[in-house]
Amino acid sequence: GGDHTITYPILQAVAEKHGPVGLVHVDAHTDTGDTALGEKIYHGTPFRRCVEEGLLDCSRVVQIGIRGSSYDPDPYKYCQDQGFRVVPAEECWRKSLVPLMEEVRKQMGDKPVYISFDIDGLDPAYAPGTGTPEIAGLTPAQVRGTRLSCLFPPFCLCVGNTALLGANLLFEMLCVLPGVKMM
Repeated sequence: GGDHTITYPILQAVAEKHGPVGLVHVDAHTDTGDTALGEKIYHGTPFRRCVEEGLLDCSRVVQIGIRGSSYDPDPYKYCQDQGFRVVPAEECWRKSLVPLMEEVRKQMGDKPVYISFDIDGLDPAYAPGTGTPEIAGLTPAQVRGTRLSCLFPPFCLCVGNTALLGANLLFEMLCVLPGVKMM
């Protein structure tokens, strides 16, 4: 839970134990801004801070579903300059993500990887309960399993579908953990 600001200290702790890690990041935004309102740490900057501290193995960073607003005229440039693979949302439209995830698994190899899923990676038609909705996102059928962030059910003034979707995604995440036995 929480926005991606929380990911920064988590990755500090993970990298302290494992060294630089890979990252699979599903989101509408790259979260690699430099500052906002003069602050270097906020929900749109964590992955830039992680690069600066050497917490990420940049050759094993994949950002999926990226689209939407940006304060930069070339919003993918920083990521691509670092060696990240950026998969814009339009490359995901109207197709299964299974082939993409097979490529991502190969890219991650057998080294530690952190997986993060921002709820705004989904189209707000399915999950309006986020503080940063962006149109033209992924569908629930395309996404399965990861850490979920930016879920904010009070913003879902309809029937609670964001909370329901979030609960189902979290259930699926728990079911795929190593050692989990299905009844």
